[in-house]
Amino acid sequence: MKLDVIKLDGAKGGSIELSDAIFGIEDIRGDILQRMVTWQLAKRRSGNHKIQVRNEVSRTGKKMYKQKGSGGARHGSRRAAQFVGGAKAHGPVVRSHAFDLPKKFRALALRHALSSKAKSGALVIVDTVAITDPKTSALRAQLGKMGWTNVLVIAGSEVDTNFAMASRNIPNVDVLPNAGLNVYDVLRRQTLVLTKDAVDAINARFAEKEAA
Repeated sequence: MKLDVIKLDGAKGGSIELSDAIFGIEDIRGDILQRMVTWQLAKRRSGNHKIQVRNEVSRTGKKMYKQKGSGGARHGSRRAAQFVGGAKAHGPVVRSHAFDLPKKFRALALRHALSSKAKSGALVIVDTVAITDPKTSALRAQLGKMGWTNVLVIAGSEVDTNFAMASRNIPNVDVLPNAGLNVYDVLRRQTLVLTKDAVDAINARFAEKEAA
C-alpha cells in the first residue's frame, strides 16, 4: 500500500510504502477491537472503592441484650449489616479490574485499528510535526486548514516541545510519542496522523514481535 506524504503546511512530501500486513487488513474485526478497548479501560480503573466490613466498623462489641427471654432474634453485635450504622454485606472491596490478554492478540488488535483508519481514509502520513513557535492559535488555524479537528498525532520517538506546548490546549487533539500508540486512542479520534518516523517505529515494532 502506498500513501502520499504531506508536510504540516499541506505541501507534498513524496510518498511512502506501508505494509499490507499492518495497514491493509480488509476484514476489520470489531470484536477484536472491542475486547482490546475493554482490556485497556479495565486496566485504568482504580478499583479503590470499598465498604466497611464488620471488623472495621467502630461500634461497641457488647452483646445487645441477653441471649434468651426477649422473644426476638439472638443478636450478638450492633456491627451486623441489618442494623443502622452497621457494616455492609457483600459490598465492593479494593481490587484490580485488570485481566489478561495475550500479547499476540494485542498486536493483532493494533493491526486492525491501524487498518481501519487506512481503510476509511482517515490515515495521514506527514513528514514531521516540528514547529518553530509554540503558539496555540497558529497551530489551531493550521490544523483547521488541514481538516484535523479531531485527531491523534503520533509524532515520533519524542514529541517536538513546541508542538506539544502549542497543541495541549486544543480540544480533541492528542499528541503522543511512538511508545504511546494504542488501540483506544486510535479509535477515539477521527483522524490518525503518523510521522514517517512513527511509521518506521511501527514496522520495527511488529518485526520484533514476529521474530519473537
